[in-house]
Amino acid sequence: MTDPVTLIDVDPASSVAPYEQVRASVTSLVRSGRLAPHTRLPAVRRLAVDLGLAANTVARAYRELEAAGVVETRGRLGTFVVDASGGGRDEAREAAQEYAARMRSLGVSPERAVDLARAALADG
Repeated sequence: MTDPVTLIDVDPASSVAPYEQVRASVTSLVRSGRLAPHTRLPAVRRLAVDLGLAANTVARAYRELEAAGVVETRGRLGTFVVDASGGGRDEAREAAQEYAARMRSLGVSPERAVDLARAALADG
């Protein structure tokens, strides 16, 4: 099995935040099948060291991935790729993808889009 670390690409010269690069890279790898369901991702600290990032940066990427339903954290066992084949597309994920597409079409940065979504959810 391929080590997930070797597949994740972060460009330090990019204008895209490093956590977003990690999040997008893992999402792409999962969708393409290069990271199979149930694959265990590296621990936050290990991935941070391997990619030359702060642990908080990787932790944020993992939180975003978990919120999107791409991975799940099983406590001390680690973080694993979710098997999405079981129930087809879930409505919440589909709504999130529609929101993301709309934000991109408006030219809203990923960071701002997440902030707007959090504010909307907090307003209830």
